[in-house]
Amino acid sequence: MSYVLYYSPGAASMAVHWMLIEMRVPFEARLVDIDAGQQHDPQYLLLNPSGRVPTLVVDGSPRHESAALLMLLAERHPEAALAPAPGSAERAAWLESMIYLANTLLPAMRDWFYADSDGDPAGAEAVRALARRRIEQACEHLDARLADGRGYLVGGTLSTADLLAVMLMRWTRNMPRPALGWPHLARYIRGLRSLPSFIELNAREKLTEWRNEDR
Repeated sequence: MSYVLYYSPGAASMAVHWMLIEMRVPFEARLVDIDAGQQHDPQYLLLNPSGRVPTLVVDGSPRHESAALLMLLAERHPEAALAPAPGSAERAAWLESMIYLANTLLPAMRDWFYADSDGDPAGAEAVRALARRRIEQACEHLDARLADGRGYLVGGTLSTADLLAVMLMRWTRNMPRPALGWPHLARYIRGLRSLPSFIELNAREKLTEWRNEDR
């Protein structure tokens, strides 16, 4: 099995990068400088015509979409136990969590950040207001789910749902009400930020904010 990850620090590639580190499988990481517009370079567009990250080249074939890549890697590496086994009692909850995060929270986050460029700038504030409401509703939902003291979203152990959720929670850090403003969600986030793989991820991506030592 061979993997080449095209990533940008802190972007939608972050959860996939984290998973590869957590699994300790060999992979090559190639930086795509979004600020410099490298996602629009012709050579990169051959790999990912949408001009976004992540792209994960799997055994020579480029694949996309962060949630799908997490699920694919979990399937290819069952020994890593980052998804409940097919037929297990927790499998349905895991699938539901992955689709909820990918279909509900991820699009709302894009609307928050790209309301001006993805649509009509004249209506951007209304789009952003709706996005904020949806993001905060999702935080309420996750906070309630974690109110029983659990450390992970599914099955009492780390899964791809946690990797995806924490990446999305990081994106709220400069919003009017960041995810750390919900008590159970804050406890959950701090627990996952203490994982060696998350610390290594931040070091590799040269990310210096939103760490447990931050005040």
